This record gives sequence, structure tokens and C-alpha cells, in this order.
Amino acid sequence: MNDYVPTGHQEPRPVPSSKRRGRVVAAAVMCAVIGLSAGCGASSSATAPSTTATSSSTASGHPGPGGGGGGSNARSGPAAGGTVGTVSTVSTSGFTLSTSAGEKVTVKDSSATTYAKGTSSATASAVTKGANVLVLGTVDSTTISATQVTVETGSIKTATEAGVVPFQQGAPSASKTIGQIPTNYTEGSGTIVSGATANKATEAALAAYPGGVVDRVVQLSNGEYEVHYIGVNWPHHVFVSTDFTVAGAS
Repeated sequence: MNDYVPTGHQEPRPVPSSKRRGRVVAAAVMCAVIGLSAGCGASSSATAPSTTATSSSTASGHPGPGGGGGGSNARSGPAAGGTVGTVSTVSTSGFTLSTSAGEKVTVKDSSATTYAKGTSSATASAVTKGANVLVLGTVDSTTISATQVTVETGSIKTATEAGVVPFQQGAPSASKTIGQIPTNYTEGSGTIVSGATANKATEAALAAYPGGVVDRVVQLSNGEYEVHYIGVNWPHHVFVSTDFTVAGAS
């Protein structure tokens, strides 16, 4: 049944008390200020997973710029090698020399260093200014901790005669290949060798291509050797066969 309301008469509507209105407004203001993450703070909790995900991906091992990874490289710190050159100065701790390509090298000796002059045994006194010497030992950049020093009694091939290109600041490295390069050779591959094997490969390479500094000798998967040069613009790699004969250079 419809309720009848006489014309000109309206039922009174309930009006919120001032106290109730105050409570509603106060609650709304409080919610806006503090966020109330459990109730009215839904947008705040929605951003949390993205922060967690970012943190998780960083911790999972993905390297940033300059971080992680890198291809294989047969270089592992100071290694067996050597050089040949002319003695510049002599001191109680060793001597300095210059290669025929102009590289300056510091040679350190010790009580374990052995000396020879030609094919005969000698002492440290055989090393004099102006003498041509072959130095074998542990190479760290252009410093060699010598294990063997041989004073050459005959003439030695120069860098110019061998076609070695001296290092020049800012000049691009020469790009050429001579002789045979091992099949499937990849720069940086192989295993560093030391001792008599490294010495024989170093001597063979320096006899063919003097002027640089051999800073490591690497045995390749086919048994041959890559003799690595620094201090010259060419060659950087001299390849020596299993019988210690130079086969090629690049």
C-alpha cells in the first residue's frame, strides 16, 4: 500500500549530527595522510612486487656494465718467455737492455740465474755494457726475472732484417701473415707452458723474429706452440712446430 503524504507536507529526513560529520571527515583525512596500507593503501602494496623483482634480478648474477664474463684467454699473470738485445747498463741486481726494435727491458738476476758465453758456462761478470744477450725467465711486462742469460759471441739478426715492425705510439698494428698458421687457431686458446719447453720455443721464435719481448708460450691443441710477442707492432704471434721450428707468424 502506498503511503499518502498530504499536499504541502513532507516527512522530515534524518540529518547527521555535527559530531557524526566530524568523525567521517576526520577518518577520511587520516586515511589520506597515513595511507593505511591494510585498508585504503592498496596502491602502496601494489608497488612492492616490482621493487622485490628488481632486487631479485640483480642478485641472480646478471652482470652490470664492466662486470662478469669474458672469453677464454691463455694469459695468466707472469709467464715464461724472454728477449734478445744489447746491454745498456749493469748493476748489482741485474741489467737493462734494448732490443733491436727499441724496446727497453729490465733484467733481474738472482742466485739461481745461470750464465753462459756462447756454448761455455760463465758468470755474471760476462754481462757487460754493449754485449748482445739472450735472456730467458719469467716475464712480467718489460721486466724479466732471469733464469738463464747467454752472452752471444757471434752476430745476431736484427729486427729490420727479420721484417719485425717496431712499436710506435698510435700506429695501428700491421696485419699480415707469413708461413703456416695452425688450422682452427683461435687467439687466447691453449695452455701456457714453462721450463725447457717454453725456453726452446722462445729461443726459436727470437732467432727468427728478434726485437720484441716474449711474454708467454702457449701449447695449442695440435701440440704446436704459439709464442706471444709484446713491444712490437708485428708480429704478435709466432708459431713453432713440435720440433721447435718456426712455421709462421702473424
